[in-house]
Amino acid sequence: MEAINRMTDEQLVNMFANGNNQAFDILLERHKDRVYNYILLIVRNRDLTEDIFQDTFVKAIMTIKQGRYTETGKFAAWICRIAHNQIIDLFRRERNENTVSNEEYEDMDLFNNCKLCEENIEDQLVREQVLKDVNRLMCHLPDVQREVVYMRYYQDLSFKEIADITGVSINTALGRMRYAVLNMRRMAEENHLSLAV
Repeated sequence: MEAINRMTDEQLVNMFANGNNQAFDILLERHKDRVYNYILLIVRNRDLTEDIFQDTFVKAIMTIKQGRYTETGKFAAWICRIAHNQIIDLFRRERNENTVSNEEYEDMDLFNNCKLCEENIEDQLVREQVLKDVNRLMCHLPDVQREVVYMRYYQDLSFKEIADITGVSINTALGRMRYAVLNMRRMAEENHLSLAV
């Protein structure tokens, strides 16, 4: 059991494609929070999020089982792309059926939402400023929290990689990040900084 938990996403995908259902359970556990939060951020409705979340993983299962998954080493990005497409499809269907009003989604125009597009120059400048602000706040964090924030945002490491490097469990690394984010939010509010990209 321990050995399978240490496998890469790609190894787990291959095992699942070859009939090991436990491999997909591990993939789901690894990525469920990221995918769920991504969907919720966009649709802002928990029931709808649950539906899209389920559809996303069902589509992933079908794609892998049909042998149509192409290995890129980026399973997390692939599963988020499926979620993104599921959201787009939902909004298209609802727009065509005229069942969704813009007011209901607070003028959410999914097709012109810069958060869902490739980063442009303005986005890069804003992101750089946010990272500078995060860097200033990071200096005031406890060492273990500062370490995980630095590795996650400035070295772009996964939580598994952070856990391996720091010699702690993934849950401990996630917990440190959670407390770091809470502390930085508090400091940002106290200093009137906006950390939203």
